[in-house]
Amino acid sequence: MSSVVRHRAPSVAERAELPILDRLVRPLRDLRISVTDRCNFRCTYCMPREVYGQAFRFLPHEQLLTFEEITRLARLFVDLGVRKIRLTGGEPLLRRDIETLVGMLADLDDLADLTLTTNGSLLAAKAHDLAAAGLQRVTVSLDSLRDDVFARLNDVDFPVARVLEGIRAAQRAGLAPVKVNMVVRRGHNEADIVPMARYARDNGLTLRFIEYMDVGHTNGWQLDEVLPTAEVLSRLDAELPLEPVSPRYPGEVAARWRYRDGAGEVGLISSVTEPFCTTCTRARITAEGLLYTCLFGVRGTDLRGPLRRGADDEALRRQLSDVWTRRADRYSELRSEATVALPKVEMSRIGG
Repeated sequence: MSSVVRHRAPSVAERAELPILDRLVRPLRDLRISVTDRCNFRCTYCMPREVYGQAFRFLPHEQLLTFEEITRLARLFVDLGVRKIRLTGGEPLLRRDIETLVGMLADLDDLADLTLTTNGSLLAAKAHDLAAAGLQRVTVSLDSLRDDVFARLNDVDFPVARVLEGIRAAQRAGLAPVKVNMVVRRGHNEADIVPMARYARDNGLTLRFIEYMDVGHTNGWQLDEVLPTAEVLSRLDAELPLEPVSPRYPGEVAARWRYRDGAGEVGLISSVTEPFCTTCTRARITAEGLLYTCLFGVRGTDLRGPLRRGADDEALRRQLSDVWTRRADRYSELRSEATVALPKVEMSRIGG
């Protein structure tokens, strides 16, 4: 009996008193889990076709973490303080029976927020089942309302209307408020900033503008293609007056602004021009089970190996704790010609 007490998961009160902190005194609160490295889009800033063409070899199924492995790791992360889990990809709705995983994660004690990010292409067919399984919210990536621009960006000629259909299905299913992420890239879609804001505002969506980031190396990132969120804000405020809103919780990455007439809000994610490394509380697991403590991580820690070699919960929890307490990542604050050249993990593997 004594060993059971010694190895039990810490209580909520104990975790609040003894948070796990990294070397920069940042707690572990958010976990992003990629469930597949595959996607049915070839977005130019994430999976450019010239790299991810027909000959590209994605992970075989046996190398992906199983739903049981994902759930076990998620439970251990919750033991260490995680309160929000987001499923990502690739495109997570391509993972067969994803609703089953959602249900398994939704049953975890002490998990406050279970969400998923998707390109929206399969959302119309999946929204009801995802909500029924316990998913709370979805975030949909959509970079333009114009079919010609969107087709150039997704590079598979996928129409905007089908993404909007998926968004409406998510709203009907109760996966609300639906958030929409728009990556703004100078020379590509800056003309869509205000139209996207108007559409989101008129349809009860929360829109977030994201600066084009240098994740991985395959997207050909150039600093002069970054449109600073300060410019985005200026364009918006000139048409739809805004005022700042306080963060809802420590570590919130989007700076929030609401319309002065009360008709909703937008978020601005300024990873390049206004880094928020000092408040980052996120860990990420790739589809094959590598743990990264930064979106711009150079190397990950293998979790699949210990899982499949039979490591017990205590050993796994200790490994996770050791990785986080050694964490000192602050890539965006240090961004330079030297750091841009580092061998970073690709967006399609780490999930954004």
